[in-house]
Amino acid sequence: MNAIPRLSPAERAAVFVMLLSDVDAAALLAQLGPEELEAVGTAMCAMGDVDPGRIADAIAGFISAAETSTLPARGREDRLQAVFARALGDVKAHSMMERIAPDAAPRSVEVARWLAPRVLVSLLEDEHPQVIALLLLLLETRQAAEILTMLPAPLQPELVERIARLGAVSGDAVELLDALLSARISQRFGAAALNVGGAREAASLINLADAGVSRSVLAAIGQKDAELARAIEAEMFTFEMLAELDSMGMGRLLRDVENEVLVDALKGLDETGREPFFAAMSGRAADGLRDEIELRGKLRRADMLSAQQRIVEIARKLADDGEISLGAADGEFV
Repeated sequence: MNAIPRLSPAERAAVFVMLLSDVDAAALLAQLGPEELEAVGTAMCAMGDVDPGRIADAIAGFISAAETSTLPARGREDRLQAVFARALGDVKAHSMMERIAPDAAPRSVEVARWLAPRVLVSLLEDEHPQVIALLLLLLETRQAAEILTMLPAPLQPELVERIARLGAVSGDAVELLDALLSARISQRFGAAALNVGGAREAASLINLADAGVSRSVLAAIGQKDAELARAIEAEMFTFEMLAELDSMGMGRLLRDVENEVLVDALKGLDETGREPFFAAMSGRAADGLRDEIELRGKLRRADMLSAQQRIVEIARKLADDGEISLGAADGEFV
């Protein structure tokens, strides 16, 4: 009897959505971000008939994840406002959110998250670099990195430098950005300070940009401020750099990585790229993982990159807690 292929996280979510009524499914999908919505929608269209075994797999996976998951704070204000809007109407919902969450992100920034990077570039490419830098910090890092890559090369180092130097940003500045975005978006188709920016945010941004952007930006910043360039470079960390972990560090990392996430992350690598992960396991576990990777079937590149980024985030947290040691950059840009 052939084993039932394991469902991906997106496929499991798709099964849950299909088990709900249309009203409940719509309410659930309304809480997803653009990339999540695309992944679940793609899975729903591609899965075909879903037999009882795969339904059971989806439910079992949810229960397993729930045992070790937490409810993240990020995005909770947006979700609460959406619930309030359905219960009270837009006007009352907005008033209530002003009372309980006055520092929530500007509404136009949330709209901007749904715009294609090329559209945002066309809206803001003529604006002051400080305005663009602030917007990049308020967007999701991957979206911001795509925008950085599309902007003129001479502007890129200045933007990353401004992001690294930003500290307290006045509520007035955020409100001005909100008004500018609202006006530009309309033409085209809070009050407390926000602590944003820093070397880590700048590193996260250029980690996700093209490799050429990373090299040119750090070189340019290094010529002006070698200390700042070193600080940014020290915070840079990519999935490929995990191969430099020693066997003990890799073993510690793998204990916190869900098996499905690891399978998706390694799916796009060749055997050489997978070897540092296999080497930290027993031979039996490594062979089992190889079999799961082969059975995984086709995988969207976006899903693979998402899994790799999840592992990088886990590694970064373990490094911050002192449980593993991530190798520092070699300083080639400074």
